Order: sequence, then structure tokens, then C-alpha cells
Amino acid sequence: MKKIKGVVIEGKKLGRRLGFPTANVQTEVELEGGVYAGFVLLEGQKFKSAIFVWPDKKLLETYIFDFSRSIYGQEIEVEIGDKIREVVKFENQAQLVAQIKKDVALIAKN
Repeated sequence: MKKIKGVVIEGKKLGRRLGFPTANVQTEVELEGGVYAGFVLLEGQKFKSAIFVWPDKKLLETYIFDFSRSIYGQEIEVEIGDKIREVVKFENQAQLVAQIKKDVALIAKN
């Protein structure tokens, strides 16, 4: 399991508009793009999360399960576990939301 520490930065808020708000973390570590299962450690608590790693951007977004606080500017640690799929370009937002729901359901049951 790869661990990345970073400060949560503001993004374009697309995840929030789609119903899956994410914490965005810039990293200096080279990561393979894709969707991963993992965890976020914040203030001594560990939360299950779905993680999207942007290819070639050194940026990851993590949707933290059962979490709704604003954490901009706070440091989190993201534990990146098993890769569940590659990066896919979707034709529209409805397809993207449907796939995110599948990803979250798969991660939630493991």
C-alpha cells in the first residue's frame, strides 16, 4: 500500500456537482493513473475511500466515504491500495456518474 501525504487543495468541484465530493492532493510521487481502493487518515481517524489518480498530473482525488466536512488546507495521508480499473474517458456525465457508483459500491463491500 502506497502512502501519500499532502495538503487538500481546491479543485474544479466537479465531484461535488456529481454527488461525490473529493479531496484533491498534489503529489511529487509518480503514480499510475486509475481508480484505487484505499483509505484517508485525518486527525487520527481512518476513512475508507475511492481514489482517482490523474495520469501525468501528479494529482489525486479521493472520495472519502461517510464524510462531509470541509478540509481545505488540512494535511491528510492517503493510503492507496488495490487498483480497481484504468482511466476511462466517458461520453457524458451520466456515464461517469454510473461508473463512479459502481466503483464506490465495489470498494465499499471490500
